Amino acid sequence: MKICVLGAGNMGVSFSKSFLKYELIKASDLELIVRSDNKAEKLQSEFPKSHVSTFDKVENIEADLIILAVKPQDFQYVVEHLPFKIKENQMLLSIMAGVKIEKIQKAFNHKLVVRAMPNSPTLLGMGITGYTAADGISFSQLINIERLLNSTGRSVYLEDEEQLDAVTALSGSGPAYFYYIIDAMIKAGMEMGIEENLSKLFVKQTMLGAYHLINNSDRSLEDLIKDVASKGGTTEAALKNFNENELKSTIEKGILAAEKRSKELNA
Repeated sequence: MKICVLGAGNMGVSFSKSFLKYELIKASDLELIVRSDNKAEKLQSEFPKSHVSTFDKVENIEADLIILAVKPQDFQYVVEHLPFKIKENQMLLSIMAGVKIEKIQKAFNHKLVVRAMPNSPTLLGMGITGYTAADGISFSQLINIERLLNSTGRSVYLEDEEQLDAVTALSGSGPAYFYYIIDAMIKAGMEMGIEENLSKLFVKQTMLGAYHLINNSDRSLEDLIKDVASKGGTTEAALKNFNENELKSTIEKGILAAEKRSKELNA
């Protein structure tokens, strides 16, 4: 399989490295396309055996799969300035947030479109990607797409494309929510007099350990919370304050706002 990554930013580069790491394609069968000469030079040093070019210098793409890895805000620019015609048998895999399959099909007058929503842990091969496909894409074509997506972590096929807006809000944006909470915990540690690096160590290791407890236990989250929050203790005092300030409701509202924004990006 030959693959072209159109818009090789962090996610596009992450996908490319995963494909090569697991030898799903040969380096010579990978093409990366960016807008600036400086970015192209940098990428060429990272991918010395692959073909790197700028958007304005591409005349023809022979790839079996073209990955649309541009920001949704740049999609219209790509549509209006695409310097080559997408061939009938080429697959399009979009990892743009919010932009629906039908809009992509109409923009390029092309039927074979798969839409996916990965998240940033794909950089470590620990991401999760929700994806769905247009009508007319065969089972074998979907299996090939899934193999590629699984090289970056895990993937889940969704029958209903509407769910991708929720996936975008939940897992696509999700890492930022954790970083936000971790940052608040680190700052609280510093407020209590713990040196910054030491506060980071305590919080990051706590998060890591808590994740593994969740992942290796069949018990509910409520039970795991009760294990830590003894009656009249310190954890109970913190949880009481969180509840009084409606922290859980605030987080839920934030995630719903992200879903709303994902839907707006298709307008």
